[in-house]
Amino acid sequence: MPEAKLIDGKAIAEALRREIATGAARFAARTGRPAGLAVVLVGDDPASQVYVKSKGRQTIETGMRSIQHRLPAETSQLELMGLIERLNKDEAVDGILVQLPLPPGLDSGAVIEAIDPAKDVDGFHPVNAGRLMTGAPSLVPCTPLGCVLLAKSVSPSLKGLEAVVVGRSNIVGKPVAQLLLAEDCTVTIAHSRTRDLPGVVRRADLVVAAVGRPEMVRGDWIKPGAIVIDVGINRIASGDGKGRLVGDVAFEEARAVVGAITPVPGGVGPMTIACLLRNTLDAASRRAGLA
Repeated sequence: MPEAKLIDGKAIAEALRREIATGAARFAARTGRPAGLAVVLVGDDPASQVYVKSKGRQTIETGMRSIQHRLPAETSQLELMGLIERLNKDEAVDGILVQLPLPPGLDSGAVIEAIDPAKDVDGFHPVNAGRLMTGAPSLVPCTPLGCVLLAKSVSPSLKGLEAVVVGRSNIVGKPVAQLLLAEDCTVTIAHSRTRDLPGVVRRADLVVAAVGRPEMVRGDWIKPGAIVIDVGINRIASGDGKGRLVGDVAFEEARAVVGAITPVPGGVGPMTIACLLRNTLDAASRRAGLA
């Protein structure tokens, strides 16, 4: 069979950011202000610091305003909720993102529910989750949105495809299943306890692997010619002692049979921030009555 197509998440994310920059310039010209994204970081988790820095840089590069609040790990729940309330009322802020995980002792669920759903650019608020479930316009979680855009870069119409989502988290598995239903796929949500998981995956024209286990999905689980979107990012030991990043799919095995597959890294990851920026522009446009 022909060699598998590598789905280049970096290139697709870059093209999406160019579209967003055009839209952001149009928004600023019509409203007299840039769209604004507020990111809240509590504590000094190294990975979170890297993500927040990258989000800020890309926000500015697309012509939007980056507003960052860096709080000490000792910040109380009351102080954090007070900041969220102020950001909800700030007309210059169109999107609010609280970087997770929060330090121990802080209730992330309560923080997410405190964010104005119209500014919830992570798409985690129960109101946005409910809107997604019922097919109403909503702000959609960024990684699931990126997964669907990557799949559509291979097959612009996903209508009628049998899709299997491996993983049932509120962050990826459930919302990506809802998005695929909206694309007229026939969707199965599977997970680590699914009976005959290999057999279930083998039915799929489209596989989204988001189970959080390194290389769990093997090559012989996959239907020849299927599209595979690998959300996993796992560090495993390697001979040099530094470790290496792998996805939830055994990449080299899968590459021999799939029609198209996302690499790890360089697949889904770059799309997450690009979709965050898209959500920010969408939120700004809705708030300004332009969408």
